Amino acid sequence: NRDILRWEAERDLERQLLVNGKIRIPMKYDDPSEIDRAVMVKFPGARGGRGYFVASSTEEFNEKIDAMKERGWIEDADVEQAHIEEYVSGCNYCIHYFYSALNDEVELMGMDSRYESSIDGFVRMPAKDQLSIDISPSYVVTGNHPVVMRESLLPQAFEIGDKLVKSAAELVKPGLNGPFCIQTLVNDNLEVVVFETSARTDGGTNTFMEGSAYSYLKYGEGMSMGRRVAREIKMALENGGFEKIIT
Repeated sequence: NRDILRWEAERDLERQLLVNGKIRIPMKYDDPSEIDRAVMVKFPGARGGRGYFVASSTEEFNEKIDAMKERGWIEDADVEQAHIEEYVSGCNYCIHYFYSALNDEVELMGMDSRYESSIDGFVRMPAKDQLSIDISPSYVVTGNHPVVMRESLLPQAFEIGDKLVKSAAELVKPGLNGPFCIQTLVNDNLEVVVFETSARTDGGTNTFMEGSAYSYLKYGEGMSMGRRVAREIKMALENGGFEKIIT
């Protein structure tokens, strides 16, 4: 669905999709003056995590904004569109799905997590060294690695996928045809919190080019995302219904 790509790129539209689906997401702050706890600050567009930062107060927000302007990472126009949300502490899972319009079924294809620079290196320092050096960590994605989720969490993963597909069908017809991905954090209450979506094949699918544990359970053979897309197209051509899978 070409139309849904704009909903992925614009955070207010993306949030509308998730809220409409009654999916757990971080609380949003409309203005920096409202910051009363740790927040994550993001900017428009796919930056791969560059320029994201954590702040715990309005003062810290302003200090980090000024520092990023000096580095040339952001401009005034970016600040006006800054997305401020509750900081959720937890483990990162990027969950890859495929929605088959032909079968009306959401399939769990695989999961990955991300290596991010410089935060991953920063947290490996002893706490006293982190406090003594003047570094503002970034969250630039540099790689992916495959993961599997605790089995008791899988019902949440399936439910979120189903809810998002239903919400997209209501708001951006025909909805989320084919591959899509959600980026989540799982907190210590074992709650899956969604903080971003990709309405397309996500880069993390390269972690299961010969299939994942989840796609193998579904198909009993190696099934990458690309192969699954090709199979859907082949089924549509052979059995009719090609109009269901394209826009």
